[in-house]
Amino acid sequence: MPGPKVVQVTGDTEVPARVSVIIIGGGIIGTSVALELADRGVSVALCEKGGIGHEQSSRNWGWVRAGDRDPRELPLMLRALEHWDGMAERTGRDVGFTRSGIAFAIHSAGEAEQLARWRTQATQIGVSSQMLSEHQFRAAFPDAPQTGFGGMVTPLDGRAEPQKAAPAIAEAARARGAAILTECAVRGVETAGGTVSAVVTERGTIACEAAVIAGGAWSKLLIRDQGLYFPQLHVMNSVLRTTPVQGGPETALWTEDFAFRKRQDGGYTIANGSANIVDLVPDSLRYGLHFHRLLRANWKSMHLRLSGQFLKEVPAGFGWSRDKPSPFEKTRVLDPQPSRRFTKGLMDQLSLQWPVFAKAEIAQSWAGYIDMTPDEIPVIAPIIARPGLFLASGFSGHGFGIGPGAGELMADLVMGRTPVVDPSAFRFERFSDGSPVQLMTDVLH
Repeated sequence: MPGPKVVQVTGDTEVPARVSVIIIGGGIIGTSVALELADRGVSVALCEKGGIGHEQSSRNWGWVRAGDRDPRELPLMLRALEHWDGMAERTGRDVGFTRSGIAFAIHSAGEAEQLARWRTQATQIGVSSQMLSEHQFRAAFPDAPQTGFGGMVTPLDGRAEPQKAAPAIAEAARARGAAILTECAVRGVETAGGTVSAVVTERGTIACEAAVIAGGAWSKLLIRDQGLYFPQLHVMNSVLRTTPVQGGPETALWTEDFAFRKRQDGGYTIANGSANIVDLVPDSLRYGLHFHRLLRANWKSMHLRLSGQFLKEVPAGFGWSRDKPSPFEKTRVLDPQPSRRFTKGLMDQLSLQWPVFAKAEIAQSWAGYIDMTPDEIPVIAPIIARPGLFLASGFSGHGFGIGPGAGELMADLVMGRTPVVDPSAFRFERFSDGSPVQLMTDVLH
């Protein structure tokens, strides 16, 4: 089956000769940056090699969560939730956002202890979550697997529709003057005197004063083209979409066996809660040492696979000419086949435990690539070695919910304003200046 059906955005036909800022990538991050800058009167062009929101921004679970999020991201996530509350009014379009809460089942004493530490830090930042005893968890989710350890729910969390969000934000940015260019791959960023001066696209060169790379899984190639080093790998997650379910739960839930959230159409988005595929590719060798702690910490959920993706990615390692088609044009949309290994029987298993799902049918399945960093938090930062170049990437599966907040922060950085939150945890140079890789478990100790 093809990927999810995304609200269509028709790109502009005219390519501007010059703008102040060019954004590379039309997902939730790139569109959010474009809207923030356009709102502030900055001339902007957004260049997307395929369609707006056609990759992971429309393929994710649709969760908008602060619960169990890395504390380093929480101040920005709280800001993002404020943006989501006003998104329909701001964009003039329905994005399906509602604060329905998100719950996590707890499967061990170790998980309970870590969540208790997390709650201590989260409360200080302003995020309130409730620990549920086994009895309380059973009352809230009577058909969920009972683990003996209860769960945790964060009421301020919510859900939105990934197939609607990035297109709505892009159209709002265009209404405020931004150029939205689809089927317009960026082949490279040019500099003059070491400072960004232009972006070369397949439809011509656009002069600019700054460029923001927000290309998801593709960002590392554009960074490498600058002779810089960005350790980024992608992880594949597979998802099911069901037909409408009468009387299903409103609160989204994660367990180690499955995760779900109610959709605006009455169906559910369902995924295996603990199964991601890591394709072994040339970059696995290039960046592997950076990721060894992350793989060790998540060895149960990360399934390594040698596939045809290795050979597909080999040519990109040798670079490309800016006057010829680039890897970005050869693959307009990353549309991997969903894993039957991790989707087969998932609906049957859920239906056995949760009878309300028994009459639901699988309407569609798809997969998407999550762009990972070694510490599972993004880069949202200027690149010091290339004045005028900025990076917003590596959101590690957490980008959809935090996207509007990331857009505001990046706009602050591009314009040289006081940032909405402290951006130091998201700096680009942390991967090259000898800083130790810090996972969330390190931050919580």
